[in-house]
Amino acid sequence: MHSRIESTHVLIIGAGPAGSVAAALLRQQGRQVLMLEKQQFPRFSIGESLLPQSMQFLEQAGLLQAVVEAGFQYKNGAAFACDGRHTAFDFRNKSSAGWGTTYQVQRADFDHVLALEAERAGAELRFQHEVLAVDVTGDKPQVTVRSPEGETYQVQADFLLDASGFARILPRLLDLERPSRFPVRGAIFTHVRDGIAPGSAGFDRNKILITVHPRHQDVWYWTIPFSNGNCSLGVVAEQAFLARYEGSETERLQAIVGEDPGLSRLLANAEWHTPARQIVGYSANVDSLWGRNYALLGNAGEFLDPVFSSGVTIAFKSASLAAACLERQFAGETIDWEASYGAPLRKGVDTFRVFVESWYAGGFQKIIFHENQNPAIREMICSILAGYAWDLSNPYVADAKRRLGVLEQLCAE
Repeated sequence: MHSRIESTHVLIIGAGPAGSVAAALLRQQGRQVLMLEKQQFPRFSIGESLLPQSMQFLEQAGLLQAVVEAGFQYKNGAAFACDGRHTAFDFRNKSSAGWGTTYQVQRADFDHVLALEAERAGAELRFQHEVLAVDVTGDKPQVTVRSPEGETYQVQADFLLDASGFARILPRLLDLERPSRFPVRGAIFTHVRDGIAPGSAGFDRNKILITVHPRHQDVWYWTIPFSNGNCSLGVVAEQAFLARYEGSETERLQAIVGEDPGLSRLLANAEWHTPARQIVGYSANVDSLWGRNYALLGNAGEFLDPVFSSGVTIAFKSASLAAACLERQFAGETIDWEASYGAPLRKGVDTFRVFVESWYAGGFQKIIFHENQNPAIREMICSILAGYAWDLSNPYVADAKRRLGVLEQLCAE
């Protein structure tokens, strides 16, 4: 008995942000696009604080109006707190050209809005269809899929994009995974009804708040306010730190939040209505971000760390780069995928990596809390925090490691 075989120009595995933006861009080119999503949307996901750079890609893909009309929480920056010290960056005060504001989004709603817009643009979207196997050895990639009814079928595509996020379908099936250089960290997180009174303790709902643990510089909390009076709350630490706390995930998170006086005061009236959950070892890496007739988008390729909310921006950038490569490839050009996709995507990822490594080592914290900040340098740093990690006119992108190292030394003195 042979299962049916379908064909399409581009098969996209996963209907998260990377998949939806790629689908919308490919539909602009007139490509036939099939998106397969294992889950049913809306579904819970974290990574809720967008960066302004991401707005450019939503605009490019024709998805921005739907996002604007969805009524998400406006965001114009990031605030940082550590043991009584505070600093904040307004993303509009950046050196790079482009958007300076964005949104803080419940990902269940945000991802669903994007997926439905991609479908409206003409992509075929199938929820609860699971990819079981992938064969990229032939002239065209062939994928084996199981439908919600349990039927299996094949899809043959001219090109395959893996936008499966943390499921990392192609890296797992094709043995592309490589260990991340980062230590194994975990996050415990939830949504709470925050009960934060307007204007309390200088708290700004238009900014994500990142709080450093008063005694452990490599442990930090996120507080992401939403437009409905809830906020996303989480803590990130190495696994050994999190393992010290007992009880349910909610009790563990409450205990760790209780160790920071400022955050405890801020959330004194919070209503913990959603059981907390934990993810561990999310940092990931691969041999290559592309192969013969396939490419990895967003978290399916590489995920660094949530501290600077770079995940969705990297996902969108990967979708934009891949769609541009495919437009040329379908027009008959021979594309060097490393030069046109892998290397440019990694440039921004590596910029973020330098800042993430400096954050955990404590150097970047010294920089942002320093009392005498050079306004021009602050604008350059602000650009990276706003997601402009591919702007080579910014010295902190073009020469990130050296520049940041010099700045750390100056601030340490």
